[in-house]
Amino acid sequence: MNAHLHRLCQLAQQPSRRIIGLMSGTSLDGLDVALCRLHGHGPATRLELEQFSTVPYSDDVRRRIRIVFAGGATGQISLEHLTLFNPWLGALHADMVLACLREWQLMPTEVDLIASHGQTIYHAPAHQHHHPDFTGLNATLQLGDGDQVAVRTGIITLSDFRQKHIAAGGEGAPLAAYGDYLLLSSPTEERLLLNLGGIANFTYLPRTGHDTSAAFSTDTGPGNTLLDAAVRARCGLPYDEDGRLALAGRIHAPLLQALLEHPFFGAALPKTTGPELFGPEYLQQAQQRTGTEQLGTEDLLATLVELSAAGVARAAQQVFGEQPALAVYCSGGGAHNPALQAALQRYLPSCRFATTEELGVLPDAKEAILFAVLANEAVAGQPVSIGAGRQRVPAVSMGKISLPG
Repeated sequence: MNAHLHRLCQLAQQPSRRIIGLMSGTSLDGLDVALCRLHGHGPATRLELEQFSTVPYSDDVRRRIRIVFAGGATGQISLEHLTLFNPWLGALHADMVLACLREWQLMPTEVDLIASHGQTIYHAPAHQHHHPDFTGLNATLQLGDGDQVAVRTGIITLSDFRQKHIAAGGEGAPLAAYGDYLLLSSPTEERLLLNLGGIANFTYLPRTGHDTSAAFSTDTGPGNTLLDAAVRARCGLPYDEDGRLALAGRIHAPLLQALLEHPFFGAALPKTTGPELFGPEYLQQAQQRTGTEQLGTEDLLATLVELSAAGVARAAQQVFGEQPALAVYCSGGGAHNPALQAALQRYLPSCRFATTEELGVLPDAKEAILFAVLANEAVAGQPVSIGAGRQRVPAVSMGKISLPG
């Protein structure tokens, strides 16, 4: 038997596994690297976060990724560039992992698996692309070759998690429902796990012991993607630190209304989207319709914060009524934005808001942790079956396996 396959069989039978989860989101702040010790599998899964770091991207790395983002949106990216980008990003992520291991004084041989999400460069669910040649087909594309990660680190790597979800009838996103259900369900509390990344999404978790078919995940619209783009374009800053600029502004009601007229906000749940839909062109068109191209930066950011909060609230109210009373646990960059947190509390006054830190999960590490959980299930667990009611959440094991040699 291949030595690495033999190693996988051994890992599956161990009581615990040490797994590095990797996540690179649309905010492009860097690569989240979470070193996790995962005990057991399935509903009995128990997690210890041993180390966490966000390795910042340089301006050059951000530039290279944005070329792919922009080219995908306009259809102008060259196939040569895309082909080269895939191994280049995988190698970069591998080197970042090795740098973290040196900082943590660990050898690669002390890590069992890497779970690499890669970089989403295009998300194309059927309800969004409407392509006549591919009617009904969902698709998504993440780059950052897993073989590069495995070979350069010497660690068995699982990657490309979303393709199995699509093959089994899903949209490839959000995948949070799986990890949220295994790690963060409660026997006494209904929970909404709200991730405020570039795109906002939440997972609803009924109390365990009740009907798990009610669990589901959905995107709700833009989270930080438009906010960060506006701050970058107008101020040359990566983001609005502590929401200071947005807190100094006033909401422009006509612009907010124009932004909320997008059909996505009225579509049935669950649904998925990405920066392909909620990008600069979407904002520019709304500003042109409302004559707000010269709107001040603070007022623009205040309006975009309100848009993000309104998207979350509309999705929650669509399911739980006008005054949902749920425990909401936030993660992602938006969890650190007081302007966004205040807007959410205004829209959902009967909800109790906290961060996932209250549940023992570091908010900034949550997405990287969730992919470590998916890798753990792929190797040691069984396909997870949840959410058969509102949402088709395929009961599948996700992740393609790359061997180091």
